[in-house]
Amino acid sequence: MPIPLSGRAFAWLLVAAGGAHAQEAWQACTLHNDATLRLACFDRWAEGQRAPAATVDAPATSPSPATSTAPALVTPPVAAAPAPAEPPVVSAPGTRLGLRLTRREGCRDPRYSDLSRFWELEPGADCGTFGIRGYRPISLGLVGANRVNRLPTSGNETNNALTSQDFRTTELRLQLSVRTKVAQGLLVDTPEKRDSLWFGYSQQSYWQLFTPALSRPFRSTDHEPEVVYVAPLQSAMPGQWRVRYTGLAITHHSNGQSLPLSRSWNRATLMVGAEHGPVQLHARLWRRLPEGGTDDNPNITDYIGRAELRAEWQAGGGNLWAVTARHSLRSAGRGSVRLEWFRSLTDKETGAPGGLQLHTQLFSGYGDSLLDFNRSRLMFSVGLSLVDW
Repeated sequence: MPIPLSGRAFAWLLVAAGGAHAQEAWQACTLHNDATLRLACFDRWAEGQRAPAATVDAPATSPSPATSTAPALVTPPVAAAPAPAEPPVVSAPGTRLGLRLTRREGCRDPRYSDLSRFWELEPGADCGTFGIRGYRPISLGLVGANRVNRLPTSGNETNNALTSQDFRTTELRLQLSVRTKVAQGLLVDTPEKRDSLWFGYSQQSYWQLFTPALSRPFRSTDHEPEVVYVAPLQSAMPGQWRVRYTGLAITHHSNGQSLPLSRSWNRATLMVGAEHGPVQLHARLWRRLPEGGTDDNPNITDYIGRAELRAEWQAGGGNLWAVTARHSLRSAGRGSVRLEWFRSLTDKETGAPGGLQLHTQLFSGYGDSLLDFNRSRLMFSVGLSLVDW
């Protein structure tokens, strides 16, 4: 015969049985013959089933298998974790977003002086090794002259042309000039100063574009590879003249032609540079190196010169003026003078003009090309140059 259970005893029975025996407790209620007791049993069973729902916010536990038979509890949906935000774009110090013809970090940083940036005299003005940099202007210009060398000659009889060419005095001049830093910190490497070793290459050609009868030949092409060591001297100081660098260059200069138009020579050059605000001075003194075999152009230094002085002035507004004078340092007094004006066409901010330039030149004297080393001429040119790119 079934044993009657009091309400309190049955409630404790449900709690002790737990969720694992919930179904057995429910079936036990059906064993009561008394309808009142059976109803009370079901009521207490239902009350026991609501107890876990009150503890939803309690620490999570593994769900009981009994919950599969109990009325389903609606659990609030868990919001998905937000996707991580994209990291903000941060420009490196000294750079700007957007396109520019010239960069503004390292050797383009305007906080450093022009000579510091050009020769990378300070660690902060460094743009690294084996990068391609501008050297002399890369230019294309229209040239008009008072004469042109139609019959090149040399002090060596085997280097005298035998046939005159009907060249015109109007022609195009093309110049390519690049350099790269191959080493740094060789002898000087401090937080304020750093030396460097460079390799440079320059090429200048005169193109007879307006001479169709001769099939528009290149009248002359000169090649000038060189190795340059640069050591910093005084640090830049606003409002004062400072001797910024000294250096030594070994240069080979030739036109790559065969006899009788072959011309070449080698030289070692000692150089020094100074600046005062927008003004720069560069001095060079060279000595021809001895060569074995036939001399293509004896006494070339008596014409082209043995020393050079160049002055540059940044006049503001994207304008730069330069004058270059060469002298033979002999009584004959040969040499040359070149006057140049650069006008910036793209970047007119403060500092040295950079990028694309309107470039005009006035030249008088000897040695504008190797074939003309012993021929004096007056020449004017106008064109475009790419500077400090």
